[in-house]
Amino acid sequence: MSSQFHLLRERRFRPFFLTQFLGAFNDNLFKNALVVLLTFQAASWTSIAPELLANLAAGIFILPFFLFSASAGQLADKYDKSRLTRLVKVLEIAIMTVALAGFLLHSLAVLFFALFLLGCHSTLFGPVKYALLPQHLHENELVGGNALVEAGTFVAILLGTLVGGLLAAAENGELWIAGGSIVVAICGYLTSRGVPPSPAPEPRLKVNPNPLTETWRNIGFARQNRPVFLAIMGISWFWLYGALFLAQFPAYAKGVLGGGEGTVTLLLATFTVGIGLGSLLCEKFSSGQVEIGLVPFGSIGLTLFGLDIAFASPTMLPTGAPLAIGAVLAQPGIVRVLLALLMLGVFGGLFIVPLYAMMQSRSAPGHRARIIAANNILNALFMVTGALAAGALLGAGLSIPMLFGLAAVMNAAVALYIYRLVPEFLLRFIVWLLIHSVYRLRTEGMENIPRDGPAVIVCNHVSFVDALVIAAACRRPIRFVMDHRIFRWPVLSFVFRHSRAIPIAPAKEDPKMMEAAFAEVSKALAAGELVGLFPEGKITADGELCPFRPGITRILDANPVPVVPLALRGLWGSMFSRKDGPALSRPLRRGLFSRIELIAGSALAPETVCIPGLQLQVAELRGDWK
Repeated sequence: MSSQFHLLRERRFRPFFLTQFLGAFNDNLFKNALVVLLTFQAASWTSIAPELLANLAAGIFILPFFLFSASAGQLADKYDKSRLTRLVKVLEIAIMTVALAGFLLHSLAVLFFALFLLGCHSTLFGPVKYALLPQHLHENELVGGNALVEAGTFVAILLGTLVGGLLAAAENGELWIAGGSIVVAICGYLTSRGVPPSPAPEPRLKVNPNPLTETWRNIGFARQNRPVFLAIMGISWFWLYGALFLAQFPAYAKGVLGGGEGTVTLLLATFTVGIGLGSLLCEKFSSGQVEIGLVPFGSIGLTLFGLDIAFASPTMLPTGAPLAIGAVLAQPGIVRVLLALLMLGVFGGLFIVPLYAMMQSRSAPGHRARIIAANNILNALFMVTGALAAGALLGAGLSIPMLFGLAAVMNAAVALYIYRLVPEFLLRFIVWLLIHSVYRLRTEGMENIPRDGPAVIVCNHVSFVDALVIAAACRRPIRFVMDHRIFRWPVLSFVFRHSRAIPIAPAKEDPKMMEAAFAEVSKALAAGELVGLFPEGKITADGELCPFRPGITRILDANPVPVVPLALRGLWGSMFSRKDGPALSRPLRRGLFSRIELIAGSALAPETVCIPGLQLQVAELRGDWK
């Protein structure tokens, strides 16, 4: 779990991380301090009700995301992102100076104007920060980098909220809030100076000042890539789901748990720690790659633990409320509520980090910042919609635990809908679960598989799960050509069908199926896809390589594409191989979590490939370990 932490020592990441952390901290320090101040001192500022002021403040802060996200995305694609980062931090210092003037003048209008400007600051920085990461991190560092950013952001939110509340309650709190915010903003500017240059991908881009047309255009960029757009929708749903829970913490702490301000802090801290842990676990579980198979795993946890909070919540308000934290914790079922909230955060981290990494890695570099801007717009829209829906449901008489339960059920429905639209999410989850629950997989040379364009993958055939192991190791979808009998295996057939595997039969058994298979292979390669072959044509019966069949030559004659040789090690003797009899005849014969390896050789030009030479290369990659 600690491999991503080396990034905090490197100049290409550390200054950006600190700048982002300080920015998130300052946003929440000022915003929460202002809300607390107006809640308890509203009478001295205005005649407007405190509840209305709190909602008004939230609306003012989020409004710039609708107005200026499109413009922010254009600027991040047109100009150097390190320069934009420094300019944004200078803007933050100016904003906090405006806030100081608002406190000194005792002007609510000036303070709300500063809050609006702070929302503009976050809007401008949003596309910059997420588009900057792919420019400075290697592909195998993208998940870890996003994990650190998400964990750091939530910790900053928590600390900013806590410090803001403390400063608001202090004597001369207005001056402490403004002064502290200015100091943090200056620190943010100093750290931003260390962010390395990040050249603009589209320096000739003509900025469209119309936010409406540009917003629609940015969403159009995102919709051009269906998996990216659905990743954005998944991220937006998470923010709706998470914001719905966070917004209810004060009322839940008071009206359900019978606690006070300390209980609100406890709930927020528990959820924040969970998000941080889940985000950091992503890098461990995904082995440094963008593993979208974790997304369904995260959605399952979000549903189960959301329901658990609903069912574990007390049904009767404790007597003597508000209670101190110790008295709250002494109530039956409260520990279960906190544990469920912690796990809700953990699975939230597992859900959102791969989606952010997927959005970044699969977006076209020239449009990346604008796609992220579209993400920010939709995030804000979903959060506002969720807040309005929650308010309406609570106003109609729904209790907060019932609201949590309803949100959890809706999360399951939304997840199933997304996974039906993009089976890749669910397939990666099934493959990841099958492989990682049985084996410890080590890979080598997987960078030799082309990141885009057509290629043929060839590998030795040791067991019935060879295709699943290769699919688990390769982040690009592979269309495997496989024996029609394996294709029809119960349970696994679901994976093979939805991954568009190509069933094949021997010519003497079904010549039409064989010809259809070769035609489909040509079609797939012409479309720029990866095709996986097991040239032996059958699973080995003795652990040794069987002679390669001439099908690979026929494929390359019709489709001259690169060939990448692979070799599986360690699967011979597993329950899925034919060692000592039929497969599955001796379950767990090598025990759980046995070590296996997948080794990839250098890509071969099609004109250099011959069957004896290809077989020799696969044999050399495998070595003596079967």
